[in-house]
Amino acid sequence: MSKATFAVIAAASAATGAGVTALLYSAKPSQQQYQHQQHQHQQLPPTPASGAKVPKSTATPTLAAKAVGPVDPAGVLQYGFPGPIADELSTLPLHGAYDRRTRNPSWVAEHITPQSLAIKDADRKHSTFAEDTSIPALFRAKLADYFRSGYDRGHQVPAADAKWSQEAMDGTFLLSNMCPQVGEGFNRDYWAHFEDFGRKLASRYPSVRIVTGPLYLPRRDPDGKWRVNYEVIGNPPNVAVPTHFYKVIYAEDGTNSPTSKVALGAFVLPNARIPNEKSLSDFEVPLEAVERASGLEFASKLDLGRRRRLCQEVKCEITVREFNNAQKKIGA
Repeated sequence: MSKATFAVIAAASAATGAGVTALLYSAKPSQQQYQHQQHQHQQLPPTPASGAKVPKSTATPTLAAKAVGPVDPAGVLQYGFPGPIADELSTLPLHGAYDRRTRNPSWVAEHITPQSLAIKDADRKHSTFAEDTSIPALFRAKLADYFRSGYDRGHQVPAADAKWSQEAMDGTFLLSNMCPQVGEGFNRDYWAHFEDFGRKLASRYPSVRIVTGPLYLPRRDPDGKWRVNYEVIGNPPNVAVPTHFYKVIYAEDGTNSPTSKVALGAFVLPNARIPNEKSLSDFEVPLEAVERASGLEFASKLDLGRRRRLCQEVKCEITVREFNNAQKKIGA
């Protein structure tokens, strides 16, 4: 791990909301560093195209050849494949993978276009939160897990990105698309503005793809040792509360040619209150930092010559909508 990446992850781990320090992003790469970091990625399990099916697990439960020696460890497979199993998430508005251990998605991907945002055929008042029955009941996040937990059911793919169909919007309300998020100051505020930033990119780019997911980052305790510590909600406690969330954004020029350009942006935000005046660019991190923290790879098939840095092409800032507050003041 490079010193720069370690500094990013270490600082991100210590960040708790408004106290996010400048150190977290002091390792933001120059264009030369950015390309060097991207060059380190070699292989990625194939990312399915929209609508494509992927295996239920990342390992194939095949029996080994006849064991050599007095033992046969692979013989346990005769009773079934223990896992880990990544349940495929595939609905109209999203594609992703579900983590049975944390009862949260590992990642969810969405696709935004000017056309998809222009269609307004859905209303969230007609959608209801629901358990995802495609996930086995033993490993499924349940509505009762969130009851009086103190956390919002936080969309990973936002409902506002799926207004083009009521069925699509309903698909964003499955708990497999949710993680426990701090409500006031984050899910209902800064995170919502961040989601709006993603939609606004479609005014410049004809195709925008966004991958979102949770992180569980370590932080240094007073004894100097690093530990991962996160809350678990539910009864019994099943659903992990992420310490942070990431978004990886691919803003495509839309030509789909072998030389088409893709502006990449990676961001990590703490699951805590964040002041609205905080600059979004402060949460930009090298893609490598998200990959190391999540165990996922995002762009191994994207040639270096096609990559651009998103925050060098657009201003990475959020737009805070204070309309409701202004209306209250006028009413008063």
